[in-house]
Amino acid sequence: MKIAILSQDASLYSTKRLKEAATEREHEVRVINYLRCYMNITSHKPTVVYQGNPLEEYDAVIPRIGASRTFYGTAVVRQFELMGVFSANESQAISRSRDKLRCLQILAREGIGLPVTGFAHATQDIDGLIETVGGAPLVIKLLEGTQGIGVVLAETHQAAKSVIEAFRGLDANILVQEFIKEAKGADIRCFVIGGKVVASMKRQGAEGEFRSNLHRGGKAEKIKLTPEERSTAVRSVKAMGLRVAGVDLLRSNHGPVVMEINSSPGLEGIETATGVDVAGKIIDFIEKNAVPNKLSDRIRY
Repeated sequence: MKIAILSQDASLYSTKRLKEAATEREHEVRVINYLRCYMNITSHKPTVVYQGNPLEEYDAVIPRIGASRTFYGTAVVRQFELMGVFSANESQAISRSRDKLRCLQILAREGIGLPVTGFAHATQDIDGLIETVGGAPLVIKLLEGTQGIGVVLAETHQAAKSVIEAFRGLDANILVQEFIKEAKGADIRCFVIGGKVVASMKRQGAEGEFRSNLHRGGKAEKIKLTPEERSTAVRSVKAMGLRVAGVDLLRSNHGPVVMEINSSPGLEGIETATGVDVAGKIIDFIEKNAVPNKLSDRIRY
């Protein structure tokens, strides 16, 4: 097969591992900086051009789209889809999962466990918003934040009000969520490929840190999921229409709750903690499912 990995940086661990896994299986693989691609949008013969040359005869693409580059990155993925190229994750599903508010609303519609979440526009409604999620302590999140950046724990009502006013003063969109104290600064990352959880790890936040992100100094270890946690992860990914995703769960007193779904989950933490060849499993999935020149019925432009 001829596979393109859409990534800004060929030296990143995840990009390198995917290239290694594809090469080991004797596929022709190339890392392409999607931001340097340009597109010929035509009904006769849509094309993607990179470094002056049309990208032709690819069987599959693996999108590794940065959160801040979602708009252009998904446009490139969508162009490949128009060309009949199989994508490990479809453009519409990536866009759906990147919009945190839309993602939570879709999960709520499917009856999937979530932390109590509030969203508002006007600063005049802050007091009501805080009470909607049960009052302080609570967590305030920037909708555009990643890797734990833009996530604040407010211990008191006044602190929460001040943070929300500050964010809204910058015209930043935020979510307000209940603080799951019983999680004790830990979450669970479930890696789902093709409707199955292939690896899972527990991430524990650093001392005094409620965020468990490895980028924030958290530690990871392999963990065994409960049947309910496994089901929640799989249902969440299915609801988003994703094929490859990381699902972050918290263990709450009312069962597992979904915090986030990542359409370009990192491989280093999960592979190191579990010893599972996740990159290889992604390539295996593509081998079994890539059908040339076939558009998914789910794609809507």
